[in-house]
Amino acid sequence: MIRIDMNKARDIAHERRRVARAEEFKPHDEAIMKQIPGTSFEEAEAARQQIREKYAVMQEQIEQAQTVDELKAVLPT
Repeated sequence: MIRIDMNKARDIAHERRRVARAEEFKPHDEAIMKQIPGTSFEEAEAARQQIREKYAVMQEQIEQAQTVDELKAVLPT
């Protein structure tokens, strides 16, 4: 029988979550960092907050997952 280390599986899931989150942040980070004309700091920050909230929920779901299938269901595709 194959045994899965859920702590290690959660670590892997969190890493995948972080990578996906960073990709979603990229365009907003650039708009803020480069102060691109025609872009609103407030809009970019609001979008970043939505991303933070989305991934905070995902983080909690990863921590609560009891099986690999539950982890897979939570992760971004």
